[in-house]
Amino acid sequence: METLQLLQIIWFILIGILFVGYSLLDGFDLGIGTLLPVLARDKGETAILFTAIGPVWDGNEVWLLTGGGALFAAFPHAYATVFSGFYLALMLVLFALIFRAVSLEFWSLDEKRRGLWKWAFVAGSALPSLLFGVALGNVIQGIPLNDSMEYTGGFFTLLRPFPLAVGLLGLSAILLQGCTYAALKTDGELRDRIRSIARMVWLIVAAIFPIPIVLSAVHMPESMGNVAAWAFGALAAASLIAARRLLTRSGDLASFTASSLFFAALWGVAGSLQFPVLLRASQDPELSLTIYNSSSSQLTLTVMFIVACIGMPVVIGYTIYAYRIFRGRVSL
Repeated sequence: METLQLLQIIWFILIGILFVGYSLLDGFDLGIGTLLPVLARDKGETAILFTAIGPVWDGNEVWLLTGGGALFAAFPHAYATVFSGFYLALMLVLFALIFRAVSLEFWSLDEKRRGLWKWAFVAGSALPSLLFGVALGNVIQGIPLNDSMEYTGGFFTLLRPFPLAVGLLGLSAILLQGCTYAALKTDGELRDRIRSIARMVWLIVAAIFPIPIVLSAVHMPESMGNVAAWAFGALAAASLIAARRLLTRSGDLASFTASSLFFAALWGVAGSLQFPVLLRASQDPELSLTIYNSSSSQLTLTVMFIVACIGMPVVIGYTIYAYRIFRGRVSL
């Protein structure tokens, strides 16, 4: 295997790891935010949940920024096509994340408009949770591209059955991640209620889980022969079953771990279906953007790999340290 080809494969895997890290960590932030009106009944319970995510939420989003930056540097053609084709959706995500960050800070400072900031936080959490999955579904199924690597569809082209199903599955997985983390960080009546909500959310996840599989068979019949995707799908199903069994009074950490493994396995399915394609052209596979025809030079990938070998252990170490410092259950 040539050095350039090896580096292209490595960066495909590394970018996937960064997106998995973001999904697992900021996923519970987004899940708690989306379910906040259901999880918290009063100002005190809201404060507990905000305190649970307050010390870590901004660090969690570093994984998204790093993943986007790595995609830009390693595969600039794919980055340009995705961000131009999904421009409106990504701008909605950007503004939602901005208002989410602002509302989290202002909720405790602006008492007169505390209700407004709470609902801004809910909306700023729910919208990205759905749109991230819809974007991934479009990447997997494919979008219309011309020979200049430009998106030729419109906004409603992105709202097809399969991408919407992937978006709903991603949203429900984020909700389950939020519930299991909230149960891990709370105690007493609040924790018992969150566990009960988590069991209902689990039913929603279990009901949605088969839908993208069925739609894959309809719209992408070639994906049914992908052995790696089926292996990760089996792992996802087993993790989901384990998460339900562990949603007991003494299984908070275990159920959060199972939920995280379920989420990671879903990314494994996506990666298996994609490799080595980054962005599939729906009308002509020859126009698809792959890791081979859209990457940076060998020198760029090599320098980035050296920087990643230095930087990623630092990021992982800091993340472990931060969660260790703020471990334990939260109380007022």
